[in-house]
Amino acid sequence: MDAIVAVDLDWGIGYQNELLFRIKADLKRFKDMTQGQVVILGRKTLQTFPGGRPLPARVNLVVSRNPSLVIEGATVCHSRAEVLTAVALYPDKHVYVIGGSSIYREFLPDCQHVYVTRVQRHQQADTFFPDLDALPDWRCVRSEPVQEENGLLFNYLIYEQAHRS
Repeated sequence: MDAIVAVDLDWGIGYQNELLFRIKADLKRFKDMTQGQVVILGRKTLQTFPGGRPLPARVNLVVSRNPSLVIEGATVCHSRAEVLTAVALYPDKHVYVIGGSSIYREFLPDCQHVYVTRVQRHQQADTFFPDLDALPDWRCVRSEPVQEENGLLFNYLIYEQAHRS
C-alpha cells in the first residue's frame, strides 16, 4: 500500500474542502499511477471529485461512518478492518491511499511509499498531511527536478517508510 498526495511547503493539502492546487501534469501522473488499481478515500474526498462520483477505471474503497451510505461504483467501508478485508480481495492490484487527511493518518502506518507532489508555495490551508520530514520512520529516497506549470513550481518526491522497505 502506498499513498499519493500533493502538498504545499507546510504539508497543506486542502482548504474549505477543495484541493490547494490543480496541476495538469500532476493530475495526469495521478491518473496514470492509479488507473486500474485500488484507491482508498474518505467520503468528503469523494465529494470533491467531478459530480461527486467514484474515479473511473479503479476500485474505489470509500470510508464512511454512515452505515446506510451506498455509493454506486464504489465499495463503502465503515472501519479500518473492512478496508483491509476489501483490499485483500484484489491481490493483483496496487493500493493507493488518496485522502483526505484523516484517511491518510489512519493508513499511513500501512504504507511503504508516499508519492508527494511538493508545490513550492505557502498556501492557505485548513487540512494537512503529516510532515514526513519530521517523522523518524520516513525518509525521502527520491527527489525529481523542479517543474513549472502556470507559474507554480513543483517537484515529485518519493518517501519510504524505513521499517517497511
